[in-house]
Amino acid sequence: MKGITTILLLILSNTFMTIAWYGHLKFNQMKGFDKLALPFVILISWAIALFEYCFQVPANRIGFSGNGGPFSLMQLKVIQEAITLTVFTIFTIVFFKTETFRLNHFIGFLCLILAVFFIFKK
Repeated sequence: MKGITTILLLILSNTFMTIAWYGHLKFNQMKGFDKLALPFVILISWAIALFEYCFQVPANRIGFSGNGGPFSLMQLKVIQEAITLTVFTIFTIVFFKTETFRLNHFIGFLCLILAVFFIFKK
């Protein structure tokens, strides 16, 4: 159960992270946000990123084997990176229609899946 909780929290965390890091790129298309100065955009992104940390920290604490969780530190990091790229890809395809998912992206993901396999291999 701790493993599933960890992964769900990491998905939520990475969703907020992706929105904080890249969502502002769509601000220029949103009425009211299109004329915001960079310091305000940074503050909005920080506010969104606060939620990222509200999920990331508990995910790592629950999931870490040193705290009774099922994952080593290396495993947690690789899981987090795989989730990050998955969330980012979905976000990009949904919100940035000009971006395309190409064969080289797919091959890169396969390499990442292999990394997950080797990190978890005993």
